[in-house]
Amino acid sequence: MMDDGQATNGPDPDPGVGSATPRGGSAGPSEQVVPLLIPGETCWRIERAARFAVFVDAAEYFATLKRAVLRAERRVLFIGWDFDPRIRLDPLAGGRPKDDRLGAVLERAVEQKPELEIGVLQWDLGMLRALGRGLQPIVLLDRRTPDRLTLAIDTHHPVGGAHHQKIVVVDDCLAFTGGIDVTADRWDTPDHADSNPHRRSPAAGRAEGRPAGPWHDATSMLTGPAARAVAELARTRWESGTGQRLEPLPEGRDCWPEEVQPLLSDVDVAIARTRPEHDGVELVHEIELLWLAGIAGARRSIYVESQYFANHRIAEAIAERLREPDGPDVVVVNPETADGWLSEKAMGTARARALRMVREADVHDRFRLYFPVTEQRAPIYVHAKVAVIDDRLLRLGSANLNNRSMGLDTECDLAIEAVPGEPGADRVAGTIVAFRDRLLAEHLGCTPEEVGAAIADSDSLVQAIERLRRPTGRSLELFEPPELGPVEQVLAETEVLDREKTPDRWRRVERFFARSRQPRRRTPA
Repeated sequence: MMDDGQATNGPDPDPGVGSATPRGGSAGPSEQVVPLLIPGETCWRIERAARFAVFVDAAEYFATLKRAVLRAERRVLFIGWDFDPRIRLDPLAGGRPKDDRLGAVLERAVEQKPELEIGVLQWDLGMLRALGRGLQPIVLLDRRTPDRLTLAIDTHHPVGGAHHQKIVVVDDCLAFTGGIDVTADRWDTPDHADSNPHRRSPAAGRAEGRPAGPWHDATSMLTGPAARAVAELARTRWESGTGQRLEPLPEGRDCWPEEVQPLLSDVDVAIARTRPEHDGVELVHEIELLWLAGIAGARRSIYVESQYFANHRIAEAIAERLREPDGPDVVVVNPETADGWLSEKAMGTARARALRMVREADVHDRFRLYFPVTEQRAPIYVHAKVAVIDDRLLRLGSANLNNRSMGLDTECDLAIEAVPGEPGADRVAGTIVAFRDRLLAEHLGCTPEEVGAAIADSDSLVQAIERLRRPTGRSLELFEPPELGPVEQVLAETEVLDREKTPDRWRRVERFFARSRQPRRRTPA
């Protein structure tokens, strides 16, 4: 495996998966558990995070990001699919709106710190979207900014591909990465109120923008060697997009913002990537392999939040597990519809096809696909990319459950695994379960304790959610796909708008992880 962020593929990865050795050294031969996180296969590398936090919904993330940028000393890198300097970062704090806008915060940061440099790298077609919102071309913005604030567009991708990572790195010591773009219409709080005066799209000048709808999302923040690894990935993207090489900054200060409570401290974090084959660079599809490993290794439950459910290979893997008499429950939380007409045509039709296949396989009634609603029953848009496998794996990042996120777009996911036999495994496992219960409590309008009690009482994730769902107020609604017309049926069957780009490794991955999978333990009736 190369350590410069460029490539980890090489030969077919399955022989490597098959030769993996347990990370938990204290388990006996009959109790050995094969880790899901295997560097060079299902992830790029595993590094220690001194502290690790997750922001659910963007309000707290944007406020923390603002403080982190203003405290930066040497360098801030924004690597994004989209970027809008007009958005407000911390409207709940009060103050003049113009001083709270992202662009003003970046300019103030470089004016106050003579040695600070800020770079913003945005996907080129994302800039076309920005023009549609009324944002000035990034070239014109760049001419008006201080010399140490650089805005650039990234054209280095295959035809039809997107740079979809959402990364911010501060001084190479604090990293944010996940699903939240630093752009318009992302800001919201976990209550997802039907009306929130701060939830507005930006507008030119002093004009108030239009009200924006409720938006559910997630991202992470970390320090330590794991943050420096994310920084390395960000510098590599910057160089490929701009041609400018950035040297790593010396290690030094503790960048963690003390006002944020970490979810975990002193924990291993894996970085998994998608990078398309392009311009002589080999395909990297660690994210897809980690999905397949997680599905194959699951014993009791798979919980997923994703913007789409449109990857046929992953749906097939889920369907196979659902046919097993003792397989896991699978719960997917999606938005009711995709954002935009073309996305709905491509992803909505693919979701209908995947859902039909999975439901036909669900002979034991262990699968549900929901969408969340507000207190007044309006749909909440789900943009988060989160998965929780049993009490074993937490992953979140930028990758969706569609074909392009597995092989065509650049993506970055993080994952934390509780490996039995490793020091601190019980602590990590408990945190993973508590985080899943927190997400479900947000959607169901109840407490995490109520979620945990319902799961323990029913011994089923699906049945617990069904027990907690309500016909009024905040809740999860069952998704029913619309009937597909002739055109939509062709789009679904041919995948013409979202083709698979990766080799099919499911069968060998499943055989390998199934050997180490313990039977699902059920509470006696």
